[in-house]
Amino acid sequence: MIIAEGSERVAAYLRERGIQARVATLDESTRTSQLAADALGCTVAEIAKSIAFRAGDSAVVVVISGDRRVDQKKVSALIGVRAGFADAEAVRKLTGYPIGGVPPFPHKAGVRVLLDRSLTRFSNVWAAAGTPNSVMQLDVAQLRDVVGGDLVDVAQ
Repeated sequence: MIIAEGSERVAAYLRERGIQARVATLDESTRTSQLAADALGCTVAEIAKSIAFRAGDSAVVVVISGDRRVDQKKVSALIGVRAGFADAEAVRKLTGYPIGGVPPFPHKAGVRVLLDRSLTRFSNVWAAAGTPNSVMQLDVAQLRDVVGGDLVDVAQ
């Protein structure tokens, strides 16, 4: 099953790199930030949602606090090409994960990941772990180290 494969890919990545993350598979869907927050008993802001954009033939995944919206124009300006929100088919094709399950890592080759500064309000955040009902709790500093790059401002 493709969905289970996404979760296994994330778990293997964490194990292989010795990344300490609390991973949970829930009975409830965590497909949206609000659903995830309700299921986990945290605030929406503590959810690190991944929003996929199509930039030509590649993808850009923006990881941003669940209480913020991504400014598409800021993303486009930052990457130097027009970025548009990816539909469900494009998300799966470009990232290898379904909408609601896109993690901050790992992705298919060529996917660029941007971490928004809004995440730094917290020590730990919850992010999707490859399926619409699997999540992982990560230290924000560790998340930044794993993804690499600078924190950016792409929030509205």
